[in-house]
Amino acid sequence: MALPKIGNMAPAFSLEDQHGVKQSLSDYKGRIVVLYFYPKAMTPGCTIQAHGLRDSEKELKNLGVEVLGVSIDSAKRLAKFAERDGLNFTLLSDEDHAIADKYGVWGLKKFMGKEYMGINRMTFIVGADGKLKHIMEKVKTKSHHEDVIKYIKENF
Repeated sequence: MALPKIGNMAPAFSLEDQHGVKQSLSDYKGRIVVLYFYPKAMTPGCTIQAHGLRDSEKELKNLGVEVLGVSIDSAKRLAKFAERDGLNFTLLSDEDHAIADKYGVWGLKKFMGKEYMGINRMTFIVGADGKLKHIMEKVKTKSHHEDVIKYIKENF
């Protein structure tokens, strides 16, 4: 599936968060949104990535940024992840991967010689106007938060 086009409106969605509350992208209009897709809650790489964003909360808020993490985990599993790791941002459940499909991140993956379908780790930066401003296709879990902050400081 193709990625959405930079400059177009970001694909709309409504998903359940870790508290069981429906969240829509339109709820965040007027703010910069870091929409990051990750494969699975409570796995090593995803935990490192989430911790970086958690620990950068003050700087991200000062930049006017809202962080939304999306995976195919259930809202219940996301709640455990958020509680276990003290996450201070919204996690969204896309169990049927409909939004991952819309954003072009659902696809073939390989791990230890096995092929399977899953979420490819990517980040989308949505401007306050709701338009897609940037796509980070090659995400490094350890420096993701730094890369996001650097991009926003240089471009907003």
